[in-house]
Amino acid sequence: MNRAQKEEQVDGFKSVFAETNLVVVAHYSGMSVAEMSELRGQMREAGASFKVTKNRLVRRAIDGGTYASLADLFVGPTAIAFSVDPVAAARVAVNYAKKNDKLVVLGGAMGETQLDTDGVKALAALPSLDALRGKLIGLVQAPATKVAAVVQAPAGQLARVMQARADQTDAA
Repeated sequence: MNRAQKEEQVDGFKSVFAETNLVVVAHYSGMSVAEMSELRGQMREAGASFKVTKNRLVRRAIDGGTYASLADLFVGPTAIAFSVDPVAAARVAVNYAKKNDKLVVLGGAMGETQLDTDGVKALAALPSLDALRGKLIGLVQAPATKVAAVVQAPAGQLARVMQARADQTDAA
């Protein structure tokens, strides 16, 4: 690989790190081409990407940037999973690592916040963005329906009291 190609890869990594909200670093030692293809396919379905890295070039790309705290993780056969969605890459990487012990999640980062392995696993356990939006909408709508029921209840009670009084006067 000549100097121009290396500079092009460094620029590519810089743009990846500038556009993503989450980066997960993993070792992939011993994974076959079929396993890597399967993992990449799962990442694509989730809206994430998985890329094998050249450690020296990645360290150069993150130097002085938001993800500079990850530099120590780039030792050995490393790859990065990244996504704009702050949960997608972590979820796919952790789920795949559960099924295939050749993929080892080392850590990651959300912006300047560095995550260890447990942090990435905790992030992967969070519900998806769409699920959170659904819960939020449900929470917002629930009080409105409760307020409507409470507002209608006194009027209904008043109507029942008046009907009972009318029934008493008719009976008398």
